[in-house]
Amino acid sequence: MKKEIGSFVVGDSTKCTGCKACEVACFTVHNRKSNHVGNTVGTVTVPVTPRLFLTRFDQGCMPIQCKHCEDAPCLNACSKGAISRIDHQVIVDAEKCIGCKDCMQACPFGAIALLPYAKDGHLVAQPMSEEPKVFASKCDLCEGIEGGPACVRVCPHQALRLVDPEAEREEKNIRAAESLLLTKDWR
Repeated sequence: MKKEIGSFVVGDSTKCTGCKACEVACFTVHNRKSNHVGNTVGTVTVPVTPRLFLTRFDQGCMPIQCKHCEDAPCLNACSKGAISRIDHQVIVDAEKCIGCKDCMQACPFGAIALLPYAKDGHLVAQPMSEEPKVFASKCDLCEGIEGGPACVRVCPHQALRLVDPEAEREEKNIRAAESLLLTKDWR
């Protein structure tokens, strides 16, 4: 039985200009239903909370996103069962998340942040508190959203791409075999 390996989005720092179109698209598609965010700035009544994080460094910038690890440290660290795997995607259930930060500590990529949780256009308060509830936010590959990852679709510089590890491995094997045939006399 063949085990499929999950896809993930990867960024190319040589193409990324830091325009943040990926962050805005991510926020928008994840908040259309739950917070009634439309296509114009005037419809945003909650904090802008994308599930990817544009990171600037000396050589440039690029979004940092969840790799949907096969043996996901964040999933293993979550004692409340708020993180699960659905169709090779590592998904956070914001309703179950208690904001303990265990997953943040476990993630080797820094792809998880605690962000305020909003529903129906309003921040949700923590139980018995006026402080806003926070949840572990991370890329979910736009699970359930037609067209796949919004960040990849909107990047004006094609700095992001959805990686299918199995297909990439097969392509690399073919290129390696072809280069061997060109450099060796196989007769």
